[in-house]
Amino acid sequence: MTALNRVPSLMARAGTASALTIAAVGGSIVAPGFAPEAEAATPATKALQVAASKKGSPYKWGATGPNRFDCSGLTLYSFKKAGKKLPRTAAQQYNKTRHISAKNRKAGDLVFFHSGSYVYHVGIYAGKGKIWHSPKSGDVVKLQKIWTRSVWYGRVK
Repeated sequence: MTALNRVPSLMARAGTASALTIAAVGGSIVAPGFAPEAEAATPATKALQVAASKKGSPYKWGATGPNRFDCSGLTLYSFKKAGKKLPRTAAQQYNKTRHISAKNRKAGDLVFFHSGSYVYHVGIYAGKGKIWHSPKSGDVVKLQKIWTRSVWYGRVK
């Protein structure tokens, strides 16, 4: 009898089997609500991972990667790698997202910095009040705390 064939008899004797028991005999676990890591990652999560992987890449106005970025170039590039299409500028990206409140923001949402109705900067929300972004000339892609309350949030559709 192979180890895998013993799993049903183990479960029958114990009523249930722990994940450790099943793993020890070479079985696999299927639990409701859980998916393998590759399947569980949403486009927003993937885009966040892409942006983080560009840490230290230099800012260049108008650049959309893969080695240099401006703010909206980084978000465009990150979501493109995650299978989602965004327009080029921060303002255009804001107009293409589903607008959400600060209390409903999630990691992977876009954070739009504005002055009145003018959107001038964008980053990807990383959680805990921080964003991945490409700030300005002479700087690099980095994780930074949100420094103002003049922000709006958008979720890529």
